[in-house]
Amino acid sequence: MKRTTGTDRSITRTWRPATQAVRAGTWRSEQGETSEAIFMTSGFTFDSAATVAARFAGEEQGMTYSRLQNPTVAMLEERIALMDGAEACRVQATGMAAMTTALLCQLSQGDHVVAARAAFGSCRWLVDQLFPRFGIESTTIDARDNAQWEAAIRPNTKVFFFETPANPTMDIVDLQFVCDLARRHGITTVVDNAFCTSALQRPIEFGADVVAYSATKLMDGQGRVLAGAVTGSADFINNVLLPFQRNTGPNLSPFNAWVVLKGLETLDLRVKRQSENALKVGQFLEGRVPKINHPGLASHPQHELAAKQMDACGSIFSFEVEDRAQAFALLDALALIDISNNIGDSRSLMCHNASTTHYSVSAEARAEMGVTDGMLRLNVGLEDPQDLIEDLDQALRQAGL
Repeated sequence: MKRTTGTDRSITRTWRPATQAVRAGTWRSEQGETSEAIFMTSGFTFDSAATVAARFAGEEQGMTYSRLQNPTVAMLEERIALMDGAEACRVQATGMAAMTTALLCQLSQGDHVVAARAAFGSCRWLVDQLFPRFGIESTTIDARDNAQWEAAIRPNTKVFFFETPANPTMDIVDLQFVCDLARRHGITTVVDNAFCTSALQRPIEFGADVVAYSATKLMDGQGRVLAGAVTGSADFINNVLLPFQRNTGPNLSPFNAWVVLKGLETLDLRVKRQSENALKVGQFLEGRVPKINHPGLASHPQHELAAKQMDACGSIFSFEVEDRAQAFALLDALALIDISNNIGDSRSLMCHNASTTHYSVSAEARAEMGVTDGMLRLNVGLEDPQDLIEDLDQALRQAGL
């Protein structure tokens, strides 16, 4: 591959996904390095005052300041955009920075948002707590019910915001229906695709306008750094999102960008193996626990829709036991699986959502979302699934199941 091949869309868009994940966006310096270089610099120098003036005016391409662009960060943005099937991408410091930027960059006082009621706790906090402070109205709905999306539309509805699968209830949203509905009404769809990444689901192919990620999760995939990303049209990213990001500063560091670049190289392999492992673990748990929320199982009420939209079931699912006491007993009895509120890791992790990821959500909202005191979320990693099953078996027995 030549120095600039990785940034030539006329070439890279013809590559298949696994190749894009390894090579897309790569730009090599004059040293000809094989692995992407880390440009650990806050600023840049210029040969003349006219050059820097032209760059700040947008008349000349090139770096100006690392809050606006950085070579390592730019490589990651191009790779994620290409993998998503998007025209452009901007990365952020964290997943929640990505969600906040994707939403607030386009919302103003008097606008209305329709949001899925089942969501990550901090995303639900944005809708319930932050938006009202700025005069942004919102309606939360059961996003599984297509009729509720249409019924919630108002003359001032600006955005549809949802996750699919939802965290941690694993609700599946009909991407094609919701995106088509939004397009007919001139509403922008913002889809949180962190549970899948482009390796399993590409919302833009179903008509989504904006896709947001916690790249901390599967994109890094090894619990090392925080990162976020937003993809969409060049017009949205450059003219709507970028002014907000440039002036508020939720930027990703070059080092963290480099780590995520390395993670993307193995994304396809990791996600597919973790999905296989998660299905085996889910099959073991089915019938052993009172309730399981796993889109890869035929017992999931939206199993067929999930199979239509997703290339595999994913590495994350949830299940329910009797109550908080039994959930805590199960967690405490684990010997191999870690107690952790993170997901997308190559290690298997489990948490009690009501007391961690959704602690900031009111008890009433948790009940509405379906996040019960007995719910546990499991991220299945790359370990041998039989070892995970044996660990769960002994923990379940100790918890009285």
